[in-house]
Amino acid sequence: MSKVSYYTQEGLKKLRDELSHLKDVERPRASQAIAEARDKGDLSENAEYDAAKEAQGLLEMKISKLEETLSGARLIDESQLDTSKALVLSTVKIKNQTNGMEMNYTLVADGEADLKSGKISVNSPIGKGLLGKSVGEVAEINVPNGTLKFDILEITRE
Repeated sequence: MSKVSYYTQEGLKKLRDELSHLKDVERPRASQAIAEARDKGDLSENAEYDAAKEAQGLLEMKISKLEETLSGARLIDESQLDTSKALVLSTVKIKNQTNGMEMNYTLVADGEADLKSGKISVNSPIGKGLLGKSVGEVAEINVPNGTLKFDILEITRE
């Protein structure tokens, strides 16, 4: 049974586009590489053929994993989300109580996480610690070197 995960319209499109690219571009390319290697003679001593077959196996595994992810993917209806608590797709402004540093994070599904653009997974330690919190609360997040405390300053939707 596949695991259900929630995605934005943009994240779901990205997954579908990647799957389409793998099936329509990469799969034929892998078949072509195998055909070219096969034409070079004896298969028992053909390292190029073995490498092409292995690459094809890895590609098929990646396609299968993406199909499984998509089968469990659900689109989030942003209009139905509660804005008083930190949930998936919430942008949360937090302040580190230790050093006073303020940060903004958008909580997203695993497949959409991108720290450079401020998107963290709801399954990451910080994401888990922020889920369900309201403005004014303190999120205590256990990390390998101790516990971090963050003040929840603001919760918004994109």
